[in-house]
Amino acid sequence: MKKFEIGKTYNMRSACDSACIWSYKVTKRTAQTVTLEDENGKTMTCRINNQISAWNNAETVHPLGRYSMAPALRA
Repeated sequence: MKKFEIGKTYNMRSACDSACIWSYKVTKRTAQTVTLEDENGKTMTCRINNQISAWNNAETVHPLGRYSMAPALRA
């Protein structure tokens, strides 16, 4: 399974507008959480979703929340 690496930047796209891209840099991680920093310097801690991660074979988090069209950030 792919895992988030400290110092790397990951991107995700909007499901509605492919020109809308969010970038997050991993600043810290534990076995179950990842701390991300966005382009504006705002930091957030997200829990790794184990069920989706196993299905995608890559760690997956939802930095913008979980809702029907929420984008997912994958390692």
